[in-house]
Amino acid sequence: MSFKPARRPHFFYTTAPLPCPYVQGRTERKVVTELAGVTAESLHDKLSRGGFRRSHNIAYAPVCPACNACIPIRIRAAEFTPSRTQKRIIRANADMQVQEMPPRATAEQFQLFQAYQRQRHGEGDMATMSFYDYRAMIEDTPIETSVVEFRLPGGQLAGACLTDRLGDGLSAVYSFFDTELTARSLGTFAIIWLAGRAVELALPHVYLGYWVEESRKMAYKARFRPSEILRAGQWTDLQAPRLTAAPALLATSPV
Repeated sequence: MSFKPARRPHFFYTTAPLPCPYVQGRTERKVVTELAGVTAESLHDKLSRGGFRRSHNIAYAPVCPACNACIPIRIRAAEFTPSRTQKRIIRANADMQVQEMPPRATAEQFQLFQAYQRQRHGEGDMATMSFYDYRAMIEDTPIETSVVEFRLPGGQLAGACLTDRLGDGLSAVYSFFDTELTARSLGTFAIIWLAGRAVELALPHVYLGYWVEESRKMAYKARFRPSEILRAGQWTDLQAPRLTAAPALLATSPV
């Protein structure tokens, strides 16, 4: 007689309330769970399709009281059609050298990361990260992850994007770039590049995290078309230029 091992229960936890980093005056709470062991990849895939994001070995999603402004969004990569502005950005970066690297932190990356934080997020927690904190962000991953590096023709590192590979797409975990290269719009170019890379890998989606229409820092994600947002547990087309914030996914146990 053979016995199947009992399935290990998977636990989800809710964080304590904190000030919202996107909408002033609101409170943020998250549901979190650990990604570990042989099931980390499959669990991450399922949670990502359910609107979760990854940080280190933790998957999280918003469960904010009386607020549903954070809406999961993803690009349909094969159908992505750049706008006139995005075509200009593609031309501006025709000389960019792009390479997918293993998830290993380097001093060169960290120097650019620090400069980016000072310029764009000087009041945020990430602005005080040490190299060891940065290394943990890059290297503490239980799934297939890469650092996409963007280099100028002379070899100078101009930007980087920490990227997860999912069963149905690529997930842009975090990107940073040289903020002085404004004409290149490197944040937008990184997403355009990921869309093209997803097509090369025969992956249908690029996951961009949360679209927050009320936040200038997050509203740009709706500019990549066609895209889909997760509403009431279903991925639906984002068509109108402006949509009222809709309910985000909040299934606490989609596995």
